[in-house]
Amino acid sequence: MKTAIIEKVNFSKENDHTEIHQEHVHRDDMGAKIGMWLFLLTELLLFGGLFILYMAYRFQYSSSFILAARELNVGIGALNTIILLTSSLTMALAIVAIQKNKKILSMILISATIIFALLFMVNKYFEWSAKIGHGLYPNSPTLLDKEKGEIIFFGLYYTMTGLHGLHVIIGVTLLAVMLVSLKKNNTRSDKYVRLENAGLYWHLVDLIWIFLFPLFYLIH
Repeated sequence: MKTAIIEKVNFSKENDHTEIHQEHVHRDDMGAKIGMWLFLLTELLLFGGLFILYMAYRFQYSSSFILAARELNVGIGALNTIILLTSSLTMALAIVAIQKNKKILSMILISATIIFALLFMVNKYFEWSAKIGHGLYPNSPTLLDKEKGEIIFFGLYYTMTGLHGLHVIIGVTLLAVMLVSLKKNNTRSDKYVRLENAGLYWHLVDLIWIFLFPLFYLIH
């Protein structure tokens, strides 16, 4: 009898310890969101500096920039803009779906976002390939024969669109991780802040392209 009482007391203590431990386990969702916004701010500062550099050179070599922009394919640029805007929509809908506990729908929408991102990169590959095939790449003999402003234009074009492409690849990686997290139920209707942060990053990628498209493709 005495032994049974002792076991009951020990069991009760273990339960109390478990309850206390569970009470102290919490997620700092607000901290995670603030951290993500701070990270996005650094990304905006990076591209903001490049945009300022672009505007300074464009003011100095306005006619050369307009001439060089005619070498770019506006149709491909416009198509990529539509693709990224659509991907932002599917990303936002994926977050709404998981909030409503629609896991499968959220996974489908994230998969669609990844597909749109890959389509963007395929278009960019063909566009870059065409420019390189025409000898329009940094330090190429064809480009070096052109005016200084055109050389600077294409230098900025490859740097800024290349950096943006790198962000697209990182974004696709994040979305793939989120897809696995959804499949394993690590992301669900009561725990989706990481998916929201991934969505914020993806919206930043789209926002940057919205600025790049008119700066490089529409100035002529």
